[in-house]
Amino acid sequence: MCHVIVTCRSMLWTLLSIVVAFAELIAFMSPDWLLGSPRPDSSSSRTGGDPGEYRPSLGLYSRCLRVGSRAAGVSCGPYAGTFAEVASGFWQAAMLFLAAGTLVLGIVACISIFSLCFQSILKKSLFNICGLMQAIAGLLLMVGLMLYPGGWGSDKVISYCGKEASPFRPAQCTLGWAFYTAIGGTLATFLCAVLSAQAEIATSSDKVQEEIEEGKSLICLL
Repeated sequence: MCHVIVTCRSMLWTLLSIVVAFAELIAFMSPDWLLGSPRPDSSSSRTGGDPGEYRPSLGLYSRCLRVGSRAAGVSCGPYAGTFAEVASGFWQAAMLFLAAGTLVLGIVACISIFSLCFQSILKKSLFNICGLMQAIAGLLLMVGLMLYPGGWGSDKVISYCGKEASPFRPAQCTLGWAFYTAIGGTLATFLCAVLSAQAEIATSSDKVQEEIEEGKSLICLL
């Protein structure tokens, strides 16, 4: 029989697990990891407006550039048609680690939804299994983020950030929101791993067992 058990700690863990997975996925796909050096907006002078600047952005495998006139807007899309065309070997390795970590988080996010009804599998706590998976995912993400700055000396980054760009030195570029989102998601992943233990404690408490013995199928506790 399925007992739907909802506690504050288990619900917090479930929601945070889903948010972290989506945050890492969005960061991975975003082109806003690096904001390039300011460039003159030639479209402003051609149209008689005040000369301005814009900053192209560069992601792990995609980029955003202004195309043509201001009216044409900014064109975003992948700069690498294949994995081999990614700007740097460091970025290729970083993508593998980040993708692996994000995949694990996605699996845990799906499992966390079913944890409301099933708290164990093969007599093993589902929360403990997911917590271990999240800790592994956090380590994968951390390695990926550590590898990422090593690719700042690639030709692609130099074209965006200036000739002074080198590994771990972005020169005229600044870090975009996607990089910080990935860092925040990684820290939150380790927090999820800790919360999973609290969710296990909350769903296996004496109060929950008493509710189950009374025959209740929906159990909500603070």
